[in-house]
Amino acid sequence: MGRDHILAIDQGTTSTRAVVYDRQLRPLGQGQAEVPPTYPRSGWVEHDPSAIVSSVGPQVHAALSESGIGIDRIAAIGLTNQRETTVIWDRKTGQAIGPALVWQDRRTADFCDAHRDRRDWLAERTGLILDPYFSATKIAWLLEHIPDARRRAEAGELAAGTIDSFLIWHLTGGQRFVTDVTNASRTLLMDLRTLTWADDLCDFFGVPPQILPKILPSSGEFGQTRGFDPIPDGIPIMGVAGDQQASLVGQGCLEPGQAKCTYGTGAFLLAHTGSNVVPSTRGLVTTLAATLGDGPPQYALEGSVFVAGAAVQWFRDGLKAVGAAPEIDRLYHDGDPDSGVLFVPALTGLGAPHWDPDARGTIFGLSRATTVADLARATLEGVAFQVADLIDALNADLPNPLSDLRVDGGMARSDPFLQFQADLLGLSLRRSPQPESTALGAAFLAGLGAGLWSVADAGKLLLAGAQTFTPRRDLSWRETTHQRWQNAIETVKRHYGR
Repeated sequence: MGRDHILAIDQGTTSTRAVVYDRQLRPLGQGQAEVPPTYPRSGWVEHDPSAIVSSVGPQVHAALSESGIGIDRIAAIGLTNQRETTVIWDRKTGQAIGPALVWQDRRTADFCDAHRDRRDWLAERTGLILDPYFSATKIAWLLEHIPDARRRAEAGELAAGTIDSFLIWHLTGGQRFVTDVTNASRTLLMDLRTLTWADDLCDFFGVPPQILPKILPSSGEFGQTRGFDPIPDGIPIMGVAGDQQASLVGQGCLEPGQAKCTYGTGAFLLAHTGSNVVPSTRGLVTTLAATLGDGPPQYALEGSVFVAGAAVQWFRDGLKAVGAAPEIDRLYHDGDPDSGVLFVPALTGLGAPHWDPDARGTIFGLSRATTVADLARATLEGVAFQVADLIDALNADLPNPLSDLRVDGGMARSDPFLQFQADLLGLSLRRSPQPESTALGAAFLAGLGAGLWSVADAGKLLLAGAQTFTPRRDLSWRETTHQRWQNAIETVKRHYGR
């Protein structure tokens, strides 16, 4: 038997997964374990980098065991990762010199606020907003606050990168220090058009360019495994993309005008724009879509909601209202749709299109009659409202409005949530047949690089079996409901504004 299977590694904000796929991109086995971040101060979110690395091997072993596929049948590895989360490590030992600063971390908000006058310049060069969300200010913070880090960086002793670079370093035994264009495009350090690290951007943020990895296309060889148990040496890593760009691929969005939303810890809306750089006038960001081999760069418009599934986690763990996240669906049905309770889930600030890092979660409309079920409805609906804001912004930037939306992620398993989202948007939603399309997209990129399939096979492999949710509410209901949300958002921004 030949090497005709793909191993996908999906390192996310709250867990690490490994999935084995066959030549029809059917998942045969997986392993998954929580790798939760920590919250040492208000607005600070960190990961233990060593815990991330050590989480991979056991999940690979579990996926292979469940699949019944021997490692000798793995043709290639695909890797996808939480984006923007940043690590600095020692080039000799591979050990991180401090915590990984997670994409949700807001500790650099003061720097971003102090340099608001450079936002337009940065947006033109990088496609991004000057915000703590992105990696550059995280690298700078670590260099400034870890003793001797800046001297060591300038001396060439340290490496800095996003989680993909850190994992590839370890998967290849320190032989390869690389990243792909999608992850590089999330740093505020890469020129959007040349796809190279820009000296003036590095100077602005105080990041020595020599500590950054080599940038590669998303499909192609990133190195071969070496000294990483239980994976034998010599298996090529052939596909790498940040989680949301991997999900865009996994949803079959490879052509301009196709869009998806992934409801993970946050909610991430991406619309493919082909080889065209489309600047946003409404607070979205222009980013790289997965770039295939020697083909031209591919771009996307993106809007990010910081809290989506994290709102359900808060409802479960913070309020202790349910024992398991899926129980919120039952409570949703028990809640009063006319209760007037509305939740703005800005637990770590507001992302696109508002970009207000100081905003915080706020509940409106409480009364003596309010129940836990009403709060359950408000929690799910608050996420849907945030995504509706993204769709409004996206439609203003695109030449033609979206006609449908492909969805995946943990919250996309909830039928009542997706029905409310469809009603609110007035769009049909197509739920991926595989609810976690992030690993699927990484597997597709790796199989493409390994020659197991072609781009023309994408529709057959990725799109079959999707479930559709169509709107049931009319335009009048949408307009009235949307206005209530806009009033709430403006109140939150005024209350927490600087």
